[in-house]
Amino acid sequence: MAEEGTHGAGRGQGGADVVAGAPGDQAFKVETHGIDPIPDAERHGGARDVFWVWFGSNLTFTYVINGALAVLYGLSFWQASAVVVIGGLTFFVISAAGLSGVRTGTATLVISRAPFGVRGNLPAGVLNWIVSIGYTIINTVVGAQALEAFLADLGWHGTGPRTLALLVTLALTFGVATWGHATVQLAERWLAYLLAAGFAVLLVLLLPGADFHGHGGGAAAGLSGWSLALVVTFAGPFSYMPMPADYTRYLPRTTRLRSLTWCGALGGFVSSVGLGIAGVAAATRTDMTDAVAGTEKLLPGWFQTAFLLLVLGGSVTNSILTLYSSSLNLQVLGVPWSRARALMISIVVTALGSYGALFLADFTASLTSFLSLLILVFAPWSGVFLADMLLRRCRYDTTALHAGRHGGYWYRAGYHPAGMTALVAGLVFVTLTCDSELWTGPLVAPLGGADLTVLSAVVSGLLYAALARHVRPAAPDGAPAAPDGAPAAPAGTAATGDGAPAASEGVPAAYDGVPAASPAPRAAPAGRHHD
Repeated sequence: MAEEGTHGAGRGQGGADVVAGAPGDQAFKVETHGIDPIPDAERHGGARDVFWVWFGSNLTFTYVINGALAVLYGLSFWQASAVVVIGGLTFFVISAAGLSGVRTGTATLVISRAPFGVRGNLPAGVLNWIVSIGYTIINTVVGAQALEAFLADLGWHGTGPRTLALLVTLALTFGVATWGHATVQLAERWLAYLLAAGFAVLLVLLLPGADFHGHGGGAAAGLSGWSLALVVTFAGPFSYMPMPADYTRYLPRTTRLRSLTWCGALGGFVSSVGLGIAGVAAATRTDMTDAVAGTEKLLPGWFQTAFLLLVLGGSVTNSILTLYSSSLNLQVLGVPWSRARALMISIVVTALGSYGALFLADFTASLTSFLSLLILVFAPWSGVFLADMLLRRCRYDTTALHAGRHGGYWYRAGYHPAGMTALVAGLVFVTLTCDSELWTGPLVAPLGGADLTVLSAVVSGLLYAALARHVRPAAPDGAPAAPDGAPAAPAGTAATGDGAPAASEGVPAAYDGVPAASPAPRAAPAGRHHD
């Protein structure tokens, strides 16, 4: 939809989306922007675009597996469904966090320099890149296996079809992610149309035969079962926390928080809850140890082929999102290449990892176990990031975010003491209370088997709020207050670490040692966003 007073999105021939005034972000052309701030003249689109990003990317079979696991932990149909709904509500937080991208025009892992410091932000950047690639590999393998099963139904067996299935799945994912933001948005929307219709049929086929009264484990779930089900359900949304601004940074500054939150949250909620309940229903009817095979045998023959293609499509939509963000992630870590070139690193690692997962024994199980422990970092990380966002009212000094040691977010030797202390406290809490495949905390047994990983976000967030009471939001008129509470810079300048004024707000500064392109002329003031 078009934005009044801004360069809006229009419709080209054949119904394809085109963007006027945004030469760096057009469908089927390689995106020229990376983590550099998006100029106002190139902002476009509306809050409804975010709905399709989160709706399409979450139409993935992973949520069917999560719903099935809740039943496996001993929850009844209604209990497991309630947990799925609670997990889906988390997308309201994820979507609201996208306002940081609207305000700054840059990626989430650039903005997180504010609570952690430029250097303190790097460990989370490394871990997030590993997690993103790990999940992309898992999605790629699941999609390739579904396509291989489809080819087997056609009578083609052996190494040949497995290799072809892998290459096709990789090509679908890599092509879209390489083109960039506009192509990602377009692909998520059109794939969502097809996948939503197919998964709706899947839900209709699975739901009527569900056992609405029994318990998955034969007995009612205890505290351990409930907590594990909640951890699994929250894991998906928490894994998105380092990336919401990646998909809102092109939106005009006039985009309203309410519209942004509701559009994005409904997208993630509807797809994750619908597929989660499908998994719950399937798990009350059959063994879901092998979720794809278990679900397939519950379906009529005429729908089984379509089901395999749904699994493939869902894997691709999710991988596109995580792979695209990984390219921005690499720029945050200091890779001095364009976004498209940096993506080649992620592509090579994903291809090698996917090959190993398909052709080397036990690789997938080992990778899944590793990721189940690694993802625990992002609960306390999210608590600090969200607390900082609230304290700053989502207003940051955009120039300082990219200024490195010369900016106000350098703090002490590149680390923000409050953010790092709160993060470490959250990690200690996780270490003591998590019940993962690779580690069981010493407090799990005394707590009756409960896994309190999710609460680490609350612990770290509250501690950060107590330690960083001096944090102030940057002024909306471009005269940002210094992050450490020092007097604000004069209007029209940005505070820097050494007290010297930086470039004017809105002018892309050099980032991570890479000189930015010359800024585009500032657009005329935008009108109120109509949504």
